[in-house]
Amino acid sequence: MKRPFFTIIVVSYNAGDKLLKTVESITRQTFTDYRVLVKDGMSTDGSIEKLKRAFDVGSVDAEAESRITLLESCDNGIYHAMNIAASHLEGKVKAGESPSYVFFLNCGDYFMNENVLRDVHKIIIDRNLKEGTTLPAIFYGDIFDRSAGAKVASNPKIDDHACYRNVPSHQACFYDERLIYKNPFDLRYKVRADYEQFLRCFYREKADTVYMPVVIADYEGGGYSAQNLKISEEERRDIIKMYLTGAQIRKYDILRVVTLSGVRTALSSNKFTAGLYNSVKEAIYSAKRGR
Repeated sequence: MKRPFFTIIVVSYNAGDKLLKTVESITRQTFTDYRVLVKDGMSTDGSIEKLKRAFDVGSVDAEAESRITLLESCDNGIYHAMNIAASHLEGKVKAGESPSYVFFLNCGDYFMNENVLRDVHKIIIDRNLKEGTTLPAIFYGDIFDRSAGAKVASNPKIDDHACYRNVPSHQACFYDERLIYKNPFDLRYKVRADYEQFLRCFYREKADTVYMPVVIADYEGGGYSAQNLKISEEERRDIIKMYLTGAQIRKYDILRVVTLSGVRTALSSNKFTAGLYNSVKEAIYSAKRGR
C-alpha cells in the first residue's frame, strides 16, 4: 500500500458513539490522502460493530487495502494502545521517500472542519519546499476546547520556557512518522506521557517545531489530565528535570508564581471566563509572531 501523507490513529475502548463520530469527522475531510488506524482494546459495548456497519473496515493483517483498518488487542491503557498502533505503521522511510505525518485523534475529539487536512498538507508542503528540508518536524496548530467553549491558541515559538509549561496540546500536533518510530510513549507516565514525548523529540531528536495558524481539533476537554491534576503535576515536575537545568526550573518556578499561574489556570478552565482569557492569550501570541 502506498504510504499516505497522513496517518490518523484513533484509540478506543468502549467508546460508544464517540468512536463513530470521530471516524466520521475524518472521512468528511476534503483532502483524502490519509489512512485511519483504529486501535481498539477489545470493546464489549458494540461500538466496533457499529463502525463496521458504517464503514468499509479492514484488518491490519489483511492483504486487501482499506482506508480504515482495525487492530483489536488488549492493552494497558491509552498510551500503551497508542504505542501498539504506532508499531503497526509501515517500515521506515526510505531515501527519497516522503514520510507520513501521524496524528492521534481521541474518541470524542473531531477535526474542526472538513478542510483541516487540506490546510495542514499545504502548510507542510510549502514549508518543506521553502526550507528545502526533509528533516523530521512537528507541525502544530490550535484547538477548540469544547468543555470551556473557547479556542485555545498554541505558543507560536517552542523554547525552554514553553517546554517548562506550555507545549501544544497533543490534539494539535502532526508528527513526522520517523519521530514516532523512535520515540514511543514512556509508559511510566500515566497522564503526561505525551508531554514527555514532545520534549524528547524537541531536545534529543532536535525536531523542528512549526506553528500553523489552523484550528486543528474540536477537543472534548475535561480529559484524563484534568481529572488527575495531582498526578499530572507530579509527572510534569519529574519530566522537566530530565530536559531543563535546575537553574532554569527555579527561574521559571518564580516566574510562574509572579504571573499568577493558578489564577490563569482557573480563568482558562471556566466556561464563563475562558473565552476572554484565551482571546488575550491569542493576542499576546499574535504579537510574538509579528516580531
